Amino acid sequence: MKRLLSLTLAAALLAALTLPAAAAEESQDVRLAKVTALVKEALALDTEAYETFRGSLSEELAPVWDLSWEGERRSLSVSALEDGTVVSLSRWESRASAPASNEGGFPSFPENGGAEDRAAAEAFLARVLRTGEAAELSGPEGASSLGGSGSAWSGTLVLNGLPSPLHYSIRVEDGLVEHFSRDVPETAAIGGVPGPEAAASAGEAEEALAGTLKLRLEYVRDPGSAKAVLRYVPEAGAHAFLADAKTGELIDLTELEEQLRLGYRSAAGGANAAPSAKAADTAAEEAGLTRAEQEGAAQMEGVLPKEELDKALRAEGAYGLRGYALTGSSYGVEPGKEGAAGRVLCTLRYARTDGGERLTRNITVNAKTGAVEGVQSSAPWGRERTLSEEAAQKKAEAFLKALCPDRALALYQDAAYAVPIARGQDQAPYFRFRFARTVNGLPFPENSYWVSIDAADGSVYGLSGGWDEDAAFDDANGLISMETALSAWAGTYEAALAYRNVPQKLTKAGPAQAKLLEQGLEYYYALRLTYGLEREQPYSGVDAKTGAPVREERGTAREPLSYDDLAKSPAKADIEKLAQYGAGYAGGKFRPSKNVTQWELVALACSLQGTALEPEAADKDSRENAYYSAYRLGLLRPAERDDNAVLSRADVVRMLLDAAGYGPAARLGGIYTCAYSDKGSIPAKGLGYAALAQALGLASGTYAGSRTATRGEAASMLCRVLERVA
Repeated sequence: MKRLLSLTLAAALLAALTLPAAAAEESQDVRLAKVTALVKEALALDTEAYETFRGSLSEELAPVWDLSWEGERRSLSVSALEDGTVVSLSRWESRASAPASNEGGFPSFPENGGAEDRAAAEAFLARVLRTGEAAELSGPEGASSLGGSGSAWSGTLVLNGLPSPLHYSIRVEDGLVEHFSRDVPETAAIGGVPGPEAAASAGEAEEALAGTLKLRLEYVRDPGSAKAVLRYVPEAGAHAFLADAKTGELIDLTELEEQLRLGYRSAAGGANAAPSAKAADTAAEEAGLTRAEQEGAAQMEGVLPKEELDKALRAEGAYGLRGYALTGSSYGVEPGKEGAAGRVLCTLRYARTDGGERLTRNITVNAKTGAVEGVQSSAPWGRERTLSEEAAQKKAEAFLKALCPDRALALYQDAAYAVPIARGQDQAPYFRFRFARTVNGLPFPENSYWVSIDAADGSVYGLSGGWDEDAAFDDANGLISMETALSAWAGTYEAALAYRNVPQKLTKAGPAQAKLLEQGLEYYYALRLTYGLEREQPYSGVDAKTGAPVREERGTAREPLSYDDLAKSPAKADIEKLAQYGAGYAGGKFRPSKNVTQWELVALACSLQGTALEPEAADKDSRENAYYSAYRLGLLRPAERDDNAVLSRADVVRMLLDAAGYGPAARLGGIYTCAYSDKGSIPAKGLGYAALAQALGLASGTYAGSRTATRGEAASMLCRVLERVA
């Protein structure tokens, strides 16, 4: 089979070299042979181990060949352009010697530092990237990753020395590229790659783009303050602009994106009274319920039957329930603050048929008072509208005034509906409005109501929102001007030159654009050399009193840790190795000589999952979450919890080996021996753990299982486990 495959491809390739160009282009087998040879040369592939081969062709903006090799316990797939440019690669090989993964879910250190994988990735990219293309293998932000195997990188390609929107990803394991994919201009955009020379200056572009920035003044929550504070924030729905690097012309990117989305959409084609408290208690006792179960049942005391709730809703014409049938209801207890029981809510479900179309409406109410908490409806899009948007807004305002007459509210522009027609909202069966709380005449959008009005009959189609009665607000004195705020906001940006995807109106210039026009599209992405406003750090707005830009704090998945108290610790190297992976304690102090408690070992083990805690400062919720994770890891059982218990070395060994999945083996009796100098003092039930600890390097020489363990010793033992876990 392999011989026949080679001969077939060779014959096709020979024919391609001898036939006239036009004839070769018409022959699919010849084209397949050519691209196969080009790919093999580009990747230096030896395909002798594969038994079958096939190729398929898709032709959208540009021809893309999918090549597939299959062999015993291995496969290889490559996608490539006609000229042999590799677009993607996927390789699979069965590895019979690969160790089984740990059932306990305990992570491990990477098998190597990644140098071999990085070198393989760089060599591969050097083969597949074309002249003018480059990719920088910058590691992920934050700490290195625990668990798994291999190394992976992703990012954007550099074109002619400039950033681009074209993405790539590559994964390497044991020096072998197993996955690669990239965007290519031929299939991602029309018009090719323009030259890198800019006629407009960065200064001119920055000044022009700064003039497009828009802010609004409103109240926002400030984590560092007990009060909501006033801040200038980006205006919801403001358009984003770029500056053409060739002409300096401003490009309204938001408008072009909406035109593109509009084109895609067009091309696509829309009772009995509640029992008394005494009766309820009696029923609970007769049912043999526990105290906790009785308390849970008591939460439903005083709820109104669905018939009474339904009657009250039908009496309110705003909900438009005429003709609707009650099809179901459900009661539930809303979670309260700090574990306390919340309100009991009831959702009543309604439905009706109108002209063969099914309409539904679900209304959630407080089950004890009947107060409406939310409304959700569904109806076919494209139904005839009898209301204008202005009339619908008046109905929404009147509804809220009746629902909450004592709350100050004002219409608030919602960014999600800034360009309604392009998003198809002109066909929606409703008009949607957002009303934000106002304080000192300024909005506090965190407290808002969203009201949707049925465009056919003017009833309430949707209702949601939230309100904090306890919120406190800063005064509105001593505010900077909008001009000052805009200047400070613009100062956080600089104009950056890069290739960017910009929607472009299609013409019949070339077969690719002609195909897109035939599909009903009017716009498609093209690579353009542009200036855009960019910055290294994120900001959320400008302080309305100081004029200082406010940094937006964004947590990362896993941050490296560092300590200043390890100088004399024998565990220094192990603690620092853990810290590279974000494992350890937060707060800058490890305290390696301190006796380790159960809670501190739990915190250390759970930091492997991405959240490092400072044991002394952790709040109740953090402790509970950490212990829950420890139970799932198998570090201990709930019945064994004793936060302040000081652990012995044997305790630490047992807990870590249990979490790593060695527990069942360690508990086998009569099969273990060890070479510790104090092996005679090791209890029989702990001998298996002690023997495995010696084999894995957690302990050597003297076991000293009964001696109190330190934080540093626990870190060293954890390191040894992570080095050996498969």
